[in-house]
Amino acid sequence: MIVLDFEKSADGLLPAIVQDNTTGEVLMLAYINAESWQKTLDTGKAHYWSRSRNTLWLKGESSGNVQLIQDIFVDCDQDTVVFKVDQIGGAACHKGFQSCFFRRVVGDALEIQGKPIFDPAKVYGQ
Repeated sequence: MIVLDFEKSADGLLPAIVQDNTTGEVLMLAYINAESWQKTLDTGKAHYWSRSRNTLWLKGESSGNVQLIQDIFVDCDQDTVVFKVDQIGGAACHKGFQSCFFRRVVGDALEIQGKPIFDPAKVYGQ
């Protein structure tokens, strides 16, 4: 088993940077713990630890927009990972955008880049 250094973090969570396997675009930043790391390795689907729900989370379990792992990189300190994924459904962001990083700083404002791929109210019932 590949051992990550979960001890470096007081809460046992390590950052996972998620990139589109084809374009290299950064889709999101999430957190993993030992359980989600092992589930990701076992299934080939991205699993994270949801800090807001305090639970294990299979990306796409509600929306269907799962992330299929194509490659994983581990940093030199073994406390951060990069998941290169095929993003099923085209949207990584729970707000319906391809990437969670859809707002660009322009002067003193945020400018939305692109258009949502899905309506979160329809997908999540919000």
